[in-house]
Amino acid sequence: MQIRLTVNGQARSLDVAPNTLLVSALRQHLGLTGTHVGCDTAQCGACTVHVNGQAIKSCNTLAVQHNGAAVTTIEGMATADGTMHPMQAAFKDCHGLQCGFCTPGMVMSAVDICQRHPNASESEIREALEGNLCRCTGYQNIVRAVQQGQQAMA
Repeated sequence: MQIRLTVNGQARSLDVAPNTLLVSALRQHLGLTGTHVGCDTAQCGACTVHVNGQAIKSCNTLAVQHNGAAVTTIEGMATADGTMHPMQAAFKDCHGLQCGFCTPGMVMSAVDICQRHPNASESEIREALEGNLCRCTGYQNIVRAVQQGQQAMA
Protein backbone atom coordinates (compact mmCIF):
# COMPACT_ATOMS: atom_id res chain seq x y z
CA MET A 1 0.00 0.00 0.00
CA GLN A 2 1.14 3.50 -0.67
CA ILE A 3 0.81 6.01 2.15
CA ARG A 4 1.71 9.65 2.44
CA LEU A 5 3.15 11.14 5.58
CA THR A 6 4.69 14.45 6.45
CA VAL A 7 7.71 13.39 8.47
CA ASN A 8 9.71 16.06 10.25
CA GLY A 9 8.19 18.65 7.92
CA GLN A 10 8.89 16.77 4.67
CA ALA A 11 6.22 15.13 2.51
CA ARG A 12 7.04 11.45 2.06
CA SER A 13 5.39 8.64 0.08
CA LEU A 14 5.99 5.10 1.23
CA ASP A 15 5.11 1.69 -0.12
CA VAL A 16 4.41 -0.48 2.92
CA ALA A 17 2.79 -3.81 3.61
CA PRO A 18 -0.58 -3.44 5.36
CA ASN A 19 0.90 -4.90 8.57
CA THR A 20 3.92 -2.57 8.73
CA LEU A 21 4.21 -0.89 12.10
CA LEU A 22 4.81 2.84 12.14
CA VAL A 23 8.12 2.33 13.95
CA SER A 24 9.26 -0.01 11.17
CA ALA A 25 8.22 2.44 8.46
CA LEU A 26 10.22 5.18 10.16
CA ARG A 27 13.30 3.08 10.84
CA GLN A 28 13.45 0.76 7.83
CA HIS A 29 11.76 2.72 5.06
CA LEU A 30 12.94 6.22 6.00
CA GLY A 31 16.16 5.49 7.89
CA LEU A 32 15.07 7.46 10.96
CA THR A 33 16.69 5.21 13.53
CA GLY A 34 16.41 7.63 16.46
CA THR A 35 13.02 6.08 17.17
CA HIS A 36 13.97 2.95 19.08
CA VAL A 37 12.31 -0.45 19.35
CA GLY A 38 12.51 -1.61 22.92
CA CYS A 39 9.76 -3.98 23.93
CA ASP A 40 7.44 -4.39 20.92
CA THR A 41 4.47 -4.19 23.30
CA ALA A 42 4.09 -0.42 23.94
CA GLN A 43 5.36 -0.80 27.49
CA CYS A 44 8.73 0.97 27.40
CA GLY A 45 8.10 4.15 25.39
CA ALA A 46 11.38 4.01 23.44
CA CYS A 47 9.38 4.25 20.21
CA THR A 48 7.46 7.42 21.13
CA VAL A 49 6.87 9.90 18.29
CA HIS A 50 4.40 12.70 17.74
CA VAL A 51 1.56 12.14 15.29
CA ASN A 52 -0.46 15.24 14.50
CA GLY A 53 1.05 16.86 17.58
CA GLN A 54 0.33 14.08 20.10
CA ALA A 55 2.77 11.55 21.54
CA ILE A 56 2.08 7.95 20.59
CA LYS A 57 3.99 4.70 20.85
CA SER A 58 4.81 3.80 17.27
CA CYS A 59 5.46 0.10 17.92
CA ASN A 60 1.79 -0.77 18.31
CA THR A 61 0.19 1.18 15.50
CA LEU A 62 0.17 0.46 11.79
CA ALA A 63 1.74 2.90 9.37
CA VAL A 64 -1.37 2.78 7.16
CA GLN A 65 -3.46 4.08 10.07
CA HIS A 66 -1.56 7.35 9.81
CA ASN A 67 -1.91 7.97 6.08
CA GLY A 68 -1.92 11.74 5.63
CA ALA A 69 -0.62 12.43 9.14
CA ALA A 70 2.19 14.69 10.30
CA VAL A 71 4.83 12.68 12.18
CA THR A 72 7.66 14.16 14.20
CA THR A 73 10.53 11.97 15.32
CA ILE A 74 13.47 12.83 17.56
CA GLU A 75 15.41 13.75 14.41
CA GLY A 76 12.85 16.48 13.73
CA MET A 77 13.09 18.16 17.13
CA ALA A 78 16.26 20.20 16.50
CA THR A 79 16.14 23.25 14.25
CA ALA A 80 17.50 23.16 10.71
CA ASP A 81 20.81 24.64 11.86
CA GLY A 82 21.21 21.86 14.46
CA THR A 83 20.17 23.85 17.53
CA MET A 84 18.68 21.44 20.01
CA HIS A 85 15.06 21.71 21.07
CA PRO A 86 14.88 23.17 24.61
CA MET A 87 13.91 19.76 25.97
CA GLN A 88 16.88 18.08 24.30
CA ALA A 89 19.16 20.75 25.76
CA ALA A 90 17.60 20.24 29.20
CA PHE A 91 18.26 16.48 29.06
CA LYS A 92 21.88 17.23 28.19
CA ASP A 93 22.28 19.94 30.85
CA CYS A 94 20.61 17.92 33.61
CA HIS A 95 22.33 14.64 32.72
CA GLY A 96 18.91 13.08 32.10
CA LEU A 97 20.44 10.17 30.23
CA GLN A 98 23.06 7.51 30.65
CA CYS A 99 23.03 4.80 28.00
CA GLY A 100 20.71 6.93 25.85
CA PHE A 101 18.45 4.14 24.64
CA CYS A 102 15.29 5.54 26.25
CA THR A 103 16.22 9.18 25.67
CA PRO A 104 14.50 9.79 22.31
CA GLY A 105 11.21 8.42 23.63
CA MET A 106 11.63 10.29 26.91
CA VAL A 107 12.25 13.58 25.10
CA MET A 108 9.25 13.08 22.82
CA SER A 109 7.02 12.23 25.78
CA ALA A 110 8.40 15.13 27.83
CA VAL A 111 7.64 17.64 25.07
CA ASP A 112 4.10 16.29 24.83
CA ILE A 113 3.65 16.51 28.61
CA CYS A 114 4.84 20.12 28.67
CA GLN A 115 2.64 21.12 25.75
CA ARG A 116 -0.44 19.60 27.37
CA HIS A 117 0.43 20.67 30.95
CA PRO A 118 2.74 23.70 30.82
CA ASN A 119 2.81 24.03 34.61
CA ALA A 120 3.08 20.36 35.56
CA SER A 121 4.33 19.67 39.06
CA GLU A 122 7.06 17.16 39.82
CA SER A 123 4.50 14.54 40.80
CA GLU A 124 2.49 15.17 37.62
CA ILE A 125 5.65 14.82 35.53
CA ARG A 126 6.53 11.56 37.26
CA GLU A 127 3.03 10.22 36.69
CA ALA A 128 3.00 11.29 33.04
CA LEU A 129 6.34 9.56 32.42
CA GLU A 130 5.08 6.22 33.75
CA GLY A 131 4.81 4.86 30.20
CA ASN A 132 8.52 5.43 29.55
CA LEU A 133 11.03 3.08 31.13
CA CYS A 134 14.65 3.83 31.92
CA ARG A 135 16.93 1.20 33.39
CA CYS A 136 19.90 3.49 34.06
CA THR A 137 19.12 6.87 35.57
CA GLY A 138 16.75 6.38 38.48
CA TYR A 139 14.56 9.08 36.89
CA GLN A 140 15.61 11.96 39.18
CA ASN A 141 17.68 13.70 36.51
CA ILE A 142 15.03 12.96 33.90
CA VAL A 143 12.42 14.72 36.03
CA ARG A 144 14.81 17.66 36.54
CA ALA A 145 15.36 17.79 32.79
CA VAL A 146 11.61 17.86 32.11
CA GLN A 147 11.21 20.65 34.66
CA GLN A 148 14.01 22.67 33.04
CA GLY A 149 12.69 21.97 29.55
CA GLN A 150 9.21 22.98 30.69
CA GLN A 151 10.53 26.36 31.83
CA ALA A 152 12.46 26.86 28.59
CA MET A 153 9.42 25.97 26.49
CA ALA A 154 7.12 28.38 28.38
